[in-house]
Amino acid sequence: MKVANDVLNVLVAADMDGPLLVLTGQLDRALYTATNKVLEAAGGKWDKKAKAHVFTVDASDAMEQIIQTGEVTLIRTIQQDYGYFPSPPAVVARLIELADIKPGIDRWALEPSAGKGAIAAELLKFEHNVDCIELLDQNIEVLRQIQGVNAVQQGDFLDISPEVLYDRVVMNPPFAKQADIKHVLHALKFLKTDGLLVSVMSFGVTFRDDRLTRDFRDLIRARDGDIEALDDGAFKASGTMVRTVIVTIPGAA
Repeated sequence: MKVANDVLNVLVAADMDGPLLVLTGQLDRALYTATNKVLEAAGGKWDKKAKAHVFTVDASDAMEQIIQTGEVTLIRTIQQDYGYFPSPPAVVARLIELADIKPGIDRWALEPSAGKGAIAAELLKFEHNVDCIELLDQNIEVLRQIQGVNAVQQGDFLDISPEVLYDRVVMNPPFAKQADIKHVLHALKFLKTDGLLVSVMSFGVTFRDDRLTRDFRDLIRARDGDIEALDDGAFKASGTMVRTVIVTIPGAA
């Protein structure tokens, strides 16, 4: 179910506290009706006593996918549960370009949450030394079959500590519950001071006003990094219409 832009704006502005979602501002009858329809489709129920729509899950989690994709969907897959959406070729090409990947330069690169290694495979074409970290068993098997990958480590990336530092970290992390910010912040620990991190991220990093996102944008500015919006539908071939950006962050000099 498609969600109109004016309804999306209402959802972005809503106050959310645990399972409660409170609409803010004055809404005319038509806009409230349209917004209520979306909230009910997402599992929210109006509670007169609480003066809020109440969800069986955290309201911000219920709204996140809607705000990112502009759609309400109740069908979930293993890929969605783990936040795994493969990087399409055009996105990989732009990641490589922004990471200033060039042949003939001996560099070590890391792809965390590597999936099936779409980024790693491209890095190998430039004769880089590439390590991968991945959680899902089925993806690990694919990664281990990619000729040239130096090391494949299985586990939740956020639970792994750096043993070596890398010249480049190029990644497409999961997005749910702001996992993309958490993964990128953790990935910076794996980066050399003169290195460069380039990551696909949710478009939400450009506008969310929570403390985590504000601090993250401050970090990008402090390191003279950059945020570049990708075209709408950049991940359509991977099964999602989530809006995305590419974030570039230099190492801490």
